[in-house]
Amino acid sequence: MDSQLVEARALEAEITALRRACVEPPAPGEDTSRVRKSFRETYQADSEGWELSKDLRSHLGHLESEIQFLSTLTGISIRHYSKKTEDLTSTEMTEKSIKKVLQRHRLSGNCHMITFQLEFQLLEIQNEESLSSVITDLSIIMEPTEYSELSEFVSRAEERRDLFMFFRSLHFFVEWCEYRKRTFKRFKGLSLTTPLPPTPSTNLAHYMTVIHSWTLAALPSQNPHYEKYPEAVHLSEGASSSCMGIRNPSRPGFELVIVWRIQIDEEGKVLPKLDLLTKVPLQALELDKNGVIETAPLSFRTLLGVLGIEATLESLIKSLHTEASN
Repeated sequence: MDSQLVEARALEAEITALRRACVEPPAPGEDTSRVRKSFRETYQADSEGWELSKDLRSHLGHLESEIQFLSTLTGISIRHYSKKTEDLTSTEMTEKSIKKVLQRHRLSGNCHMITFQLEFQLLEIQNEESLSSVITDLSIIMEPTEYSELSEFVSRAEERRDLFMFFRSLHFFVEWCEYRKRTFKRFKGLSLTTPLPPTPSTNLAHYMTVIHSWTLAALPSQNPHYEKYPEAVHLSEGASSSCMGIRNPSRPGFELVIVWRIQIDEEGKVLPKLDLLTKVPLQALELDKNGVIETAPLSFRTLLGVLGIEATLESLIKSLHTEASN
């Protein structure tokens, strides 16, 4: 405390001397070197402080821009984050130049409409030659959603303590959900909001390059092939439904149901799985001597491999829609 008081008084005295030098011209023959030196030192210290502050602001702005870019690209936003560090280095480790640190991380955020909370421990061991780190514990809390597929995936990610798999798979899972929702809304004739690439891709370069072309193609006024089928398409749970019914108003009792599930395999790879179910009157089944209705699900999967998802769905809708118009 005494040393701080002495330093403060010394600074006050220097400030007083500088003010006096600014107001009163030096007497003839007076040595002004000390005053000039004080000016130079003060100016240099202030300049260095300003430059440091400017660099920090610039660096902070750059980091914020990168975070915003990653959030836009992946759809993952981190709202809250905290970190605690515990030094586990023993005396014996210190003698061997080994440092052992346990970090406890906690964060919460969302990937589009899905929110999550994460807690994980990271153990770092550093010696003179290398630095190793391993996640020793991982806990994931997901807020309740209509996506039942996520619960099993979250348990698997916790068991493996695999943070990378969790974020990567969550991103592509949500991307496929958004694509399914957008496709159903298109055929139902509901308004489309923010357009994205036509099919989710694990190739980042492809993902970025098709954004512009899809944005133009998705606008009804610029796409002559854009069609709506509000009478033929039925979504039992709205646009977020995993099923889409295709009906023919002139053929009551006959319906094709598209079941579109999104699966996450053992390695975290996200894949769509589409199946076709048929609802037909018993009389129609009796008249189907060639087994067309029975083999329809297999034919549907074959068509998916040839035409892709949207073209296959549109071909089914058009076939019933055209018949209804006739």
